[in-house]
Amino acid sequence: MAEIKPIAANRKAFHDYEILERVEAGISLTGTEIKSIRAGGANIREAHARPLDGEMWLYGAHIAEYGAGSWQNHEPTRPRRLLLHKAQIREWVRAMNEKGLSVIPLSMYLKGGMAKVELGLVRGRKQYDKRQAIAKRDAERDIQRAMRHSVR
Repeated sequence: MAEIKPIAANRKAFHDYEILERVEAGISLTGTEIKSIRAGGANIREAHARPLDGEMWLYGAHIAEYGAGSWQNHEPTRPRRLLLHKAQIREWVRAMNEKGLSVIPLSMYLKGGMAKVELGLVRGRKQYDKRQAIAKRDAERDIQRAMRHSVR
């Protein structure tokens, strides 16, 4: 089993979106990008994925320039190709077009030395849905706290 080392997480996505489906995808990177990711210089908070010419691309992910990169350094927010099966891409593109869903990265990690992104097929939550989710989470936390104190 390959060791998984978390690099970046999109915690805001779990609040703003209802996650319907998840998939792991590889990322096509340059040499300085993978070195920067291994150093922890990645941010996927504002990122999203879109299809283009039968491929899925990651836009808005910020991978910091590598300090020792010289003139070969990469552009920090360039689009990056995601490595997915063609059938998976077609299925998700169909869902995006028919149901108005989006694809966003949920987390980025190193698995066996390779950079991977966990993508989520998501539906945006309305403001009242977010409030309901917060209220439900708070109620569950209060119940757990009450149960812990009543056992003693």
